Amino acid sequence: MKVFTTKNALKQHLDAVRAAKKTVGFVPTMGALHNGHLSLLAQARQQCDVTVCSIFVNPTQFNDPKDLEKYPRPIEADMAKLEQAGCDVLFNPEVNEMYAGNENWHLEIGELETLLEGKFRPGHYQGVTQVVNKLFNIVEPTKAFFGQKDYQQVMVIRRMVQLLNMPVELVMCPIERETDGLAMSSRNIYLTADDRHHALVLSKALYDAKAAFEKGLTLKDIQTQASTLIGNEPGTQPEYFELADGETLQPAKPDSQSIVALVAARVGNTRLIDNVIIR
Repeated sequence: MKVFTTKNALKQHLDAVRAAKKTVGFVPTMGALHNGHLSLLAQARQQCDVTVCSIFVNPTQFNDPKDLEKYPRPIEADMAKLEQAGCDVLFNPEVNEMYAGNENWHLEIGELETLLEGKFRPGHYQGVTQVVNKLFNIVEPTKAFFGQKDYQQVMVIRRMVQLLNMPVELVMCPIERETDGLAMSSRNIYLTADDRHHALVLSKALYDAKAAFEKGLTLKDIQTQASTLIGNEPGTQPEYFELADGETLQPAKPDSQSIVALVAARVGNTRLIDNVIIR
């Protein structure tokens, strides 16, 4: 695996890859890698000639400086996982390599910015689009691979790609789960044993919602049922449980072509998100 820490050296390497008519698959991450990330890499390896993974804890997408400070950065372990998974290239830049320090960025992504995650993390998606735009311009991938767990983030990046007319295909890959159903997340390491147990209510509520939908329950009843289930779980503070239109993230209607159930909650001190595609 080749490791680059500067944009210019990476660009030079990838220019040669593209000159050889090879496709580039890109997996952007913030590190603390788990099997969810590695499943994205496996997809990239299947679909493209050369795989590039970036590890960069992006400061502009954190609302809370304390959250940024304590975000896990096990770079040695991450590199070992990438080597083992057959990654070709790692881009691991410092903050001053990615940001000049006096930058302004605002992309008009519409109401995607204020719904659900946007409401609870104001400014978050501006930070996400800012860094992904930079990474896409550096890597110039043929395809970029993102996890369904961050469903809204995929929609935001899709919107950015449309607005900026970027020549990249986005691939959304299914959520990887622990055997008990918990969605894999870099934040799971913060859960105590009790938290870990309580956190299972999130995937349970989502799968119950899917089953209820298939049985013909109304969206309103499903929503009430799920919110009650999560609200009654000890040590868990629900932020939202939403049955949303899969295209707009507005509240779903019975005739929505695609429907996704999305949930966010604090379990102990850890904020978790999850979702399940209902239709």
